[in-house]
Amino acid sequence: MADFSVNRATVRRRLVLIFVMTIIMTLLLISRLAWIQIVRADELYEQAWEQWNRMVPVQTSRGSIYDRHGNLLAGSAAVDTIAAIPSQIEDPAAASAALAPVLEMDQNRIKEIVTMDKSSVYLKRRVSPDVSKTVREMNIPGIIFFPEEKRNYPGEHLASQLLGFVGMDKGLAGLEHYYEQSLKSSQGNILYPADGRGRQLPHHFSRFASVPENYNIKLSVDESIQHIVEKELDVIMEQAAPRQAMAVAVDPYSGAVLAAASKPDYHPDSYTSFNPERWSLPVFNSSFEPGSTFKMITLAAAIEEGLFEPEETVHCPGHITIGGRQINCWTASRGGHGEISLYDALGGSCNVAYITLGQNIGKDILFHYVEGFGFGSPTGIDYPGESSGLVFHPHQVGLQELATTAFGQGISVTPIQQTMAITAMINGGYLLKPYLVEEIVDQDGEIHFKREPELIRQVVSEETSEQLIEMMESVILEGTGANAALENYRVAGKTGTAEKIDEEGNYRTDEFIYSLVGFAPVENPQLVLFVAVDGITQGPRFGSQTSAPLFARIMEDTLNYLQVSPSEIPADEPLSEQ
Repeated sequence: MADFSVNRATVRRRLVLIFVMTIIMTLLLISRLAWIQIVRADELYEQAWEQWNRMVPVQTSRGSIYDRHGNLLAGSAAVDTIAAIPSQIEDPAAASAALAPVLEMDQNRIKEIVTMDKSSVYLKRRVSPDVSKTVREMNIPGIIFFPEEKRNYPGEHLASQLLGFVGMDKGLAGLEHYYEQSLKSSQGNILYPADGRGRQLPHHFSRFASVPENYNIKLSVDESIQHIVEKELDVIMEQAAPRQAMAVAVDPYSGAVLAAASKPDYHPDSYTSFNPERWSLPVFNSSFEPGSTFKMITLAAAIEEGLFEPEETVHCPGHITIGGRQINCWTASRGGHGEISLYDALGGSCNVAYITLGQNIGKDILFHYVEGFGFGSPTGIDYPGESSGLVFHPHQVGLQELATTAFGQGISVTPIQQTMAITAMINGGYLLKPYLVEEIVDQDGEIHFKREPELIRQVVSEETSEQLIEMMESVILEGTGANAALENYRVAGKTGTAEKIDEEGNYRTDEFIYSLVGFAPVENPQLVLFVAVDGITQGPRFGSQTSAPLFARIMEDTLNYLQVSPSEIPADEPLSEQ
């Protein structure tokens, strides 16, 4: 028989070998596990995370815009964006055919998108609730929805030209554009878990990958004053049917713009439906001949230089000849003002008197004050596309240019320039920089920027300022601005009738810009207001019947809203209407 017995020593050696090999294998497995779990943990987790999750890029919320009291003027509302996961689209042709009429997109374009070699793709961003609901009800595999935000303007047309509008992801006009870096949304991602083929796992929730937050801005604008201004501009548009009407209101001691508007305007939510000419705000972006409101610059220069004698008289036959050119006064058709004092010439808006005063001042001094009051240069207001206007350079000024500048013809200025010049005349002579944004704050309310009033220069003395205030009140009490007078407040200001130039460079006789810039109450000015009505086509075609009443209605409603106490010395009844 065969001997199957095994030597004990051999068995022992084999057992020891197996044990040692087991120990070695165990140590190797532990080492490998440690290498994977510790040394390469971060690297492998990142690779696994990329396999488990898919990302769809989205934009975060855009910063909001508030008025000076915290009322929302521009914010964002949640809407759906529709995207696709190409790997999950089972029948691209059928899906494209179903989606095309709902999304108002070309069927072939949709098919091209949903067959792209990408983990996820946009189909249509920020759709209406009705569109989102219809697509959801189709229940097409691979079509996903995630929230984004669409710009919303609660006031609709209110302050539309001031606020501007937003394209798909950035501001394109107005303050939305100017403060894009503060307001802009940032890129984020919607994350969702997926299987190895990139298909979204059921019963799992998506989450949003956060990004740094943006800022909100707080304006100097008062929503209530803005509403008052726009309401009255709508009234004048209906009554006089002008080409446009505009207004801007400013705090005379800080330069804060309290309201700014023009009509016709537009709705920011559907800006493409309106003529692009409506998108800009002419009180900042447009310039035109000022007419007689510019006489205040000539008057300020004369008073400050000691060249103004109120009782000095000038004979106005209705015209004056300068350098061989006859320049008319607005009273030419009735033979002029006759003998008129320089004091009365402002209220009577006599061109001949102010041409004479300008000659006495001289071009160097006059244009020193023109520049000093900020004309010919942008004011620096925080709004895109500000116009600088156009004034003569001193070396271009001859007798005729000096004469026309003295009463506001042959140059162009902006409404905000005129407003800030009058502000300087009544606050002690200080030219201020106008502004629209008071604060920029983060989402936690921490202030990152706070505006302080900015003094540009002192143009005239406080004594001159006091005399200018008195002179401007006389325009309302006894002169061309009589219809701007208020029952309970003392008002001061200056009217202007600007001639318009046709395509051939000649002055038109059938269309004018009627303006008035003034302030109230005289004893403690709370508001400087500029109004203008351009190209009246129906009803009375006089500034006394259009711009003056418009000014009065806005000023009275605003002072009442601000709860300004009535003047202690009521203004006299207007003595004339021109």
